[in-house]
Amino acid sequence: MDQPTRVASFSRETLSTGVAGLDDVLAGGLTKGRLYLLEGTPGTGKTTLALQFLLDGVARGETCLYVTLSESADELRSSAASHGWSLDGVELYELVNELGLDPESEQSVLHPSEVELGETVREVMERVDAAKPDRVVFDSLSELRLLAQNPLRYRRQILALKQLFAARGCTVFLLDDGTADVQLHSIAHGVFLLEHNQRNFGAGRRRLLVLKMRGVKSRGGYHDFILETGGIALFPTLVAAEHGVDFAPVTRSTGAPGLDLLLGGGLVRGTNTLLLGPSGAGKTTTAVRCMLAALERGERATYFLFDEGRATLLARSALLGMDLQPHLDAGTLTIAQVDPAELAPGEFACRVREAVERRGATFVALDSLNAYIHAMPGEQFLILQMHELLTYLNQMGVTTLLVLGQHGVIGDVRSDLDLSYLSDGILLFRYFEAKGEVRTALSTVKSRVNAHERTIRELRFSRGGIQVGEALTDFEGVLSGLPAYGGKVAMLRSEPAE
Repeated sequence: MDQPTRVASFSRETLSTGVAGLDDVLAGGLTKGRLYLLEGTPGTGKTTLALQFLLDGVARGETCLYVTLSESADELRSSAASHGWSLDGVELYELVNELGLDPESEQSVLHPSEVELGETVREVMERVDAAKPDRVVFDSLSELRLLAQNPLRYRRQILALKQLFAARGCTVFLLDDGTADVQLHSIAHGVFLLEHNQRNFGAGRRRLLVLKMRGVKSRGGYHDFILETGGIALFPTLVAAEHGVDFAPVTRSTGAPGLDLLLGGGLVRGTNTLLLGPSGAGKTTTAVRCMLAALERGERATYFLFDEGRATLLARSALLGMDLQPHLDAGTLTIAQVDPAELAPGEFACRVREAVERRGATFVALDSLNAYIHAMPGEQFLILQMHELLTYLNQMGVTTLLVLGQHGVIGDVRSDLDLSYLSDGILLFRYFEAKGEVRTALSTVKSRVNAHERTIRELRFSRGGIQVGEALTDFEGVLSGLPAYGGKVAMLRSEPAE
């Protein structure tokens, strides 16, 4: 019987890209001594990423070379200075003048007939031999493509450069303003596509896609990144399967006895609950009451606030006897104000991870998902992102509350998005009328973990926070938004109201 062929294990030596998030996407970084292609239209961040790559090499004591055909050395230094960087230690080899472009001339178009591609490549080879760099950036291939005059000649020269860099053990970034050049893709060891998508309102979205990476199981899909003073910060797509901790799924009180009864005991660790209802029905107040109970037990919490102002939330909570300021002062509570027009979804997922993994939050509230929905490019992407995010939070043992406002007040009340199947529990808020008053009804319509009540109870607010009263047995049609009254309402208070 034939023995199975043994496959030798492959151990690759990696180099950091200078961007921590990209290193994470690439399972540790770039394979040393290989050639990589950075594609993207002007303004996507290619030069910034290339400079970060070289500056990381300088910090590690490596020799770094930047060959530029498109920008002058002064322009590169100016770009670096805008990020607070110095290019000391990076050798800048400027080929602009070598290509026959007189700096005093008004010529702005490069004519291939006036230069010789072979001479340009030989100039690069000579400089590489003299500098013996560990890391090289070649910016950009667009100029070489203009010089080549035909695809065959262009491919030959790129292959010559690749062989030169490989023979000398250089790790190389080739920058290209074009996209989808199949010939270049076949030559490069890895290909990165950078995109900058403008929106009608708010900041544009930048994202990176690893189109190709030989011998490395990189994380697939688009990864959001931001370009700001200090360089590129990339946020790897969240994959819930890569995270998880051991925890006991214990049930904990919400701080309101009546609400605990509705939920079948309280909130269970490692689950998420959706608070669903029209504006003003008390969803945020209920979320704060639950969070305050967790804080009083000694847990850490993070409240992501999309709609309401931080000062308004603190003042309103304090008026209801739920003072959050002591917990903010103690550092056990973080209220994160989120601007959905400026924040990319990938960045938000990384903020949630930071709250859980770095700050130790075991209670997380998202208020509200309506603003988060509008930050997304499409509904289908929100569903996928929320699935990964909620699965991650559940697997990390976090108790999560999601606030989702509905359109309308009575009658036909609708949601922007159906997240019910993603939620472990659903608290439904509804308005109803009794004795000339607008009142609020509360019910638990779903719980995957507890034997919850199926009654509909009245919800009221006082200095104690929230009070959940007796079942509304004298009403029918409360959940439809058009209830019919057939008796009187008895209110059982869980604590004295003022």
